[in-house]
Amino acid sequence: MATVLVLGFDPHTVRGLDGDTLRAGLDTELARFADHGIDAAMTLVAPDASAEPAIVAALAGRPWDVVVIGGGIRKPEPALTFFEHVVNLVRRHAPQAAIAFNTSGADSVEAAQRWL
Repeated sequence: MATVLVLGFDPHTVRGLDGDTLRAGLDTELARFADHGIDAAMTLVAPDASAEPAIVAALAGRPWDVVVIGGGIRKPEPALTFFEHVVNLVRRHAPQAAIAFNTSGADSVEAAQRWL
């Protein structure tokens, strides 16, 4: 069975977002992976110093076929340095994994499937 790790910001830690609604959408998307026969996990982090150890632990926890880096990390220009850091963490700690990018929390399955 293919394995996918989705990395994103915890919507409860980002100012101005409706954390509960966004988290419900992320959980729905995570459930869609199972519908496609994909074993997936999600690691949501705060945009602070606690992110790196959480990401490294998730990456090292098992071998991943694909790591999807969410748009919340990738899209906003103020997060560019954080995004670069996440890409390099994936490269270092899960070098066998393809890296994919979603356009929103609702198309992570499709992003991963491009590389499976």
